[in-house]
Amino acid sequence: MPKNKTHSGAKKRFRITGSGKIMRQRANHVHKFHEKTPQHARRLASDVVLAPADTKRIKRLLGK
Repeated sequence: MPKNKTHSGAKKRFRITGSGKIMRQRANHVHKFHEKTPQHARRLASDVVLAPADTKRIKRLLGK
């Protein structure tokens, strides 16, 4: 039986913690920081846990 392939787009966007939670980055933290306040940019910098409704699909894309 062939091996399962990891979705290359998903492996760049999500990571799995040691306890099994899936972390994602916040949207809008890529460019145009001169238009955002420093407080807003700092808030966007931290990673957050993925929504429970999406975890099953993302785990399948990551091959877990």
